[in-house]
Amino acid sequence: MEVRVNKNIALEELINIRTQKNIKVKENNYIQMKRGLDIIISIIALIILLPVFIIIICAIKLESKGSVIFKHKRIGKKGKNIEIYKFRTMIENAEEMINNFSIEQLEEFQQNFKLKNDPRITKVGKFLRKTSLDELPQLLNILKGDMSLIGPRPIVQDELDKYCTNKAKFLSVTPGLTGNWAANGRSCTSYEERMKLELDYTENVSFKMDVEIFLKTIVTVLKREGAI
Repeated sequence: MEVRVNKNIALEELINIRTQKNIKVKENNYIQMKRGLDIIISIIALIILLPVFIIIICAIKLESKGSVIFKHKRIGKKGKNIEIYKFRTMIENAEEMINNFSIEQLEEFQQNFKLKNDPRITKVGKFLRKTSLDELPQLLNILKGDMSLIGPRPIVQDELDKYCTNKAKFLSVTPGLTGNWAANGRSCTSYEERMKLELDYTENVSFKMDVEIFLKTIVTVLKREGAI
C-alpha cells in the first residue's frame, strides 16, 4: 500500500511539473506574440484617433503657452530609462511650483506622487485627465517598443524604491498604457494596493488577463473612476 501511495504522489508531482512547464511555454509564446499585437493595435488607434489628436492640440495651444507634448522620464523593462509622452495638462514650468506647495500638499505629493487638487493643472488639462485622453501619445511609446498596450504603469525611481525586494519582479515585464491597477481603481486605491495589483499582473500575465484588463479599462474610463 505504501509503495502504491508513493507512486501516486510521485505521479501527481510529475503532472504538476509538466502542467507548470506548459503554462510557462504558453506565457512565453503569448509574450512574443504580444509585441506584434501592440504594433498593429497602436497603428490602427493612431489612424482612427488622428482627428481627436488635432482637436486636443488646438485646445492646449489656445489655453496656455508651452509644448503640446510633455515628456517624462520613467523606468521601463529591466530598468531601462525611457521617456513617456503625454499631452501637457499643466501650466508652463509646473515643476518649479512644487517649491510653493503647502506642507499638506507636499506630504500628499510625496506619498502618492500626485495631488487630488493640483493647482498646476489647466482647465483643458483637467478634462484630459478625467477622460484619460492625456495618455493617448503613449501609443507612440508602444510603437517604439518602450511600452505595451497592457502592463504595469511606468513609474519613477522614487516609486520603484517602494517595491523593495520586488523591484526585479516589477521590472520583468514591459510597462503598459493601461494595466491591472489602472483598470481597478487607479487613484481610488492606496499605493500599497497599487503595488499588489501591479505585481499580481507580473506573476499571472496571459492573453485572458490582458483582455479582461482592456475591457475593464474601457468601463473605468467611461465612468471616469479614479482619474484626477
